[in-house]
Amino acid sequence: MKDARAMAFVNAYGVLGALENLCEMDADAKAICAKLKNPVNFCFSVKGGPVITLNFSKDGCKLTEGDDGCTCKMSFISPDAFNNLIDNSVPGIPTKNPVQVLAFLLGPFTKLTNILVKYLRPADSDMKNKDFFEKSTILTMYVIGGAICALGNNDEISKLSASYIIDGDISMGITDKVYVTVSARNHYLSLKKEKCQNPRAIMEFKTIELANGLFNGTASTMGELCAGNIYMSGMINMLDNINRILDRVSVYLA
Repeated sequence: MKDARAMAFVNAYGVLGALENLCEMDADAKAICAKLKNPVNFCFSVKGGPVITLNFSKDGCKLTEGDDGCTCKMSFISPDAFNNLIDNSVPGIPTKNPVQVLAFLLGPFTKLTNILVKYLRPADSDMKNKDFFEKSTILTMYVIGGAICALGNNDEISKLSASYIIDGDISMGITDKVYVTVSARNHYLSLKKEKCQNPRAIMEFKTIELANGLFNGTASTMGELCAGNIYMSGMINMLDNINRILDRVSVYLA
């Protein structure tokens, strides 16, 4: 079962967090940002849940925690209400600069999220394009990285697994394509969207095709491990517990 509060953190740091990368990778998303006359720092404030600000400018998008520096804010009365924005495009309550909230939400933000959805829930025909396939898989990797940390800190089952992870950095990635670092400190997980230089544990997928198969459930993790297509090294107990959290990620992102 999913917990609504944990799902809100997955949506904030996993799904919306991927807008950072979309605005770097996709030409249409870059063009939308380039047309912004002024920066827009859009805060999503969820009662009992995450508070994040997506900082949009001509240069792209950057997610920050909290509401410091936000130019506009949309508030949600509960995690369920925020999840309803992600699932059904039902907006929250504009609580700061409502004119900017509505103008940005109905304009650039919706355009960007529509592009993101196209990559995260791709049509079979789109995945036949090699460039699209690669970008879709990479964006999914970023979402999964955010979701691991969101669940490790907020989902009760995942928190149990996180409680067994010792302090250190875990490198996860697709060889020569994309890397993320999951950092554990006092059993709290955080994500860096970069390759770790000194990891205590490494889990790396050999090809982008393999990673995509694992993400969508068409490839066998055990089979690919035995075939040597998934590389693991270092503190294996750290990876064991990350893999348990990954099982929960698949439930939340299904």
